[in-house]
Amino acid sequence: MATDPLSVTFAALADPTRRAILKRLARGEASVTDLSEPFDMTMPAITKHLKVLQGAGLVERGRRAQWRPCRLRARPLKRATDWIAQYRRFWEESLDRLDAFLQDVQEKEKPKGARRHGQTKV
Repeated sequence: MATDPLSVTFAALADPTRRAILKRLARGEASVTDLSEPFDMTMPAITKHLKVLQGAGLVERGRRAQWRPCRLRARPLKRATDWIAQYRRFWEESLDRLDAFLQDVQEKEKPKGARRHGQTKV
């Protein structure tokens, strides 16, 4: 099992239930009961999902008297976003090169007179 922080973060994000829990926590703290409401699963199942999120450092649980609120910890998401951003730049640069290539091809396909005058023959 992978133990580097980025792999742990992505493993935690791989499950749609955990992503939904994080989405809810992005709006603010919530109890385990509140987090379990939209799901058709047992409280122990929700708790297991929360333990995975806690293990990845994405969720922390506090204590206020009898209430144990869960809250989002976004630092691991920032690391994942930074890693993904490298590939975004790659795709943007690749698409820019493709666009330049296609414009060059289109320019070469225009009739010779249209290239000089910026017009196409009809």
